[in-house]
Amino acid sequence: MARPIWKGHITFGLVTIPVVVHSAEKQFDLHFRLLDSRNHARVRYERVNEETGEEVPWQDIVKGFEYEEGRYVLLNDADFEKVAIEVNKSVEIENFVNGKDIGYEYFDKPYYLVPDKKGEKVYVLLREVLRRSGKVGIAKVVIRTRQYLAALIPQGHVLVLELLRFHQEIRNVKELDVPEAGVKSYKISEKELTLAQQLVESMSTKWEPQRYQDDYRDALLKWIEKKSKSAQSRTSIPPVAKEEKTGSGKVVDIMSLLKKSVQKAQPSGRAKKRKSSSPRKSRKAS
Repeated sequence: MARPIWKGHITFGLVTIPVVVHSAEKQFDLHFRLLDSRNHARVRYERVNEETGEEVPWQDIVKGFEYEEGRYVLLNDADFEKVAIEVNKSVEIENFVNGKDIGYEYFDKPYYLVPDKKGEKVYVLLREVLRRSGKVGIAKVVIRTRQYLAALIPQGHVLVLELLRFHQEIRNVKELDVPEAGVKSYKISEKELTLAQQLVESMSTKWEPQRYQDDYRDALLKWIEKKSKSAQSRTSIPPVAKEEKTGSGKVVDIMSLLKKSVQKAQPSGRAKKRKSSSPRKSRKAS
């Protein structure tokens, strides 16, 4: 079983719930070492003074914040301790809000909260209240010396502590060139909307996360295994076949692409059934 991050408490009002915090993530990143291509020796990073070219010992390295070009405020451990947030290992709920009001862009990283000894009753009480009300708890929590904003969300039988991004960390959409006008301004017809909706419906299914795998990682591992068996190989990874792109600036026949997509998305049995039961309607749609 994975080691817990820390043991602490959920607090709201005068209520305290002892909990254990576990990461909800599993890391599957592939780690690579940097090597010299001439003899495959590992490449190391060195702490070098850019003026003298000499290596700097760890005890002589300090942190500096550049407030003007070339000018720094130097900070040591004592400076960080003066403004350090008290690490009290608690999830202090400040407010309850409607879960649907939180934009997707705010969600960052999930953790699981598990009740500690003698905390089951109040844990279940909070979980059920959140579920019935549709609310989530908004809290501040310190994890690994940094303070985060977080949302406490019921998910099945467990309470999920979802780290949130602070508002100032979210880029303002107004900085981006996003089309704001409606469908009429882009001459999107009702037929195109209907076909697009039909495509969405034909591709819709129940959310089953286990269906989706990291295909690139699996393919890369297979390629690495293949290359490891032939150490002399210098063959590069074959390029993936490119799909049609619609953003090249050329005029694109959206209706044609939608029709082809709908036909491709429909199961063969359903398509045959439709053709046999209502041929006129099928010809009209095509």
